[in-house]
Amino acid sequence: MRRVAIIGAAGRDFHVFNMFFRNNPEYRVIAFLMTQIPIPSRRYPPELAGAAYPEGVPIYTWSDYGELAELVKKLRIDEAVLAYSDLLYDDVGHIMSAVVGAGASFRVLGPNDTYLNSIKPVIAVLATRTGAGKSTISRAIVRELISRNIKVAVVRHPMPYRDLVASAVEIYRTRSDLARITFEEREEYEQYVDMGVPVLAGVDYGRVLAKAEEMGDVILWDGGNNDFPFFRPDFVVVVTDARRPGHEVSSFPGEANVRMADVVVISKVGDSDSEKIRAIEGNIRSLNPRATIVKADFRVSVDRGELLRGKRALVVEDAPTVTHGGLPYGAGYVAAIKYGATVVDPRPYAVGALKEVYSRYPHIGPVLPSLGYTEEQKRDLEETIRRVDSDVVVMGTPAKIEEVVNIPRPVVRVRWSPEIVEGLSIAAIVDIFLRRVKLA
Repeated sequence: MRRVAIIGAAGRDFHVFNMFFRNNPEYRVIAFLMTQIPIPSRRYPPELAGAAYPEGVPIYTWSDYGELAELVKKLRIDEAVLAYSDLLYDDVGHIMSAVVGAGASFRVLGPNDTYLNSIKPVIAVLATRTGAGKSTISRAIVRELISRNIKVAVVRHPMPYRDLVASAVEIYRTRSDLARITFEEREEYEQYVDMGVPVLAGVDYGRVLAKAEEMGDVILWDGGNNDFPFFRPDFVVVVTDARRPGHEVSSFPGEANVRMADVVVISKVGDSDSEKIRAIEGNIRSLNPRATIVKADFRVSVDRGELLRGKRALVVEDAPTVTHGGLPYGAGYVAAIKYGATVVDPRPYAVGALKEVYSRYPHIGPVLPSLGYTEEQKRDLEETIRRVDSDVVVMGTPAKIEEVVNIPRPVVRVRWSPEIVEGLSIAAIVDIFLRRVKLA
């Protein structure tokens, strides 16, 4: 029996275990080796791990490749399985080398080993990197489906930050359902809830899928980071970012997503030059000649633009976009500049977890990540906002975090929507999908 460790970030790692290892007598999963979203002193519980794991599976955390290698050695691992996303190929190479250098074999389980099959049509919206605009395109597709009187159930990539057994299946229908979750979850769920569309997530995606099939005529997989879907899709839309050319061929599993795409949307074309866009197009065509390429820009607007002109603005951005997503800023910064504000640099005022984030991600520009995984992080965010000398706060994150933390200044919220510049409209993309699944 081979001793296995699953390397992950509290998402795909659990799904890989459930789908491939949970009832597999040829393997013994010794541990989850977790990074990005550390869950210290926790175990994957026996209630979810199954009869072969009466004590559950230990979760260890690591923050650098040396720590990873030491864990592989210490636990006498025969095989380490990579099961998280939003990595550049350098990262994948370092992880693989740490594992192999520690004496173990290295493995990635692909879609066919981890897909769940649905009885309902599935459209998957994926990305090449966090922050490309995947959820903006997802919501546009959902609005189009709703306009045709098609019930949609949205399933999100897991964000299991609470008790895992209680989080096995999570359903969000109302704003009150959002009160107990992290800012990162609210950023992804809130706008669907406001549209009257149920959002499902959790830990055991077999059970999640069963609930989604009860609730929707169509299931939209709105994937996290740049991961490939847990459900076998009937149609795949991939969003790549014109501001980050090359990531469509240098990220994992972003490149894999492009290779499986039916449609690739190049987003934010208004923020890039024609040469970069042509390079992205060339990369897409070399990977997947059958994919249809669409070019889109995101129109950025605010709810109270009169509060910005000539004012000093603190910009709060979606945290994953400007941390492991690699962008220096997001829609909030773009909107602040567009509406005539002067952006105040929050970095000198950061405290606690925010100060650590700036140290860990030095590429972040003069914006404040909406960090809020824990109560301590929420307090640090609130204190940092209080310290920054600004007239107004620009919320680039879709989460209404001003309902959770005290912000003693006017808040201007940013809105953005896709505008197709060249290629298929959202309605035309939905037409193709519906014809394929024989709902048209």
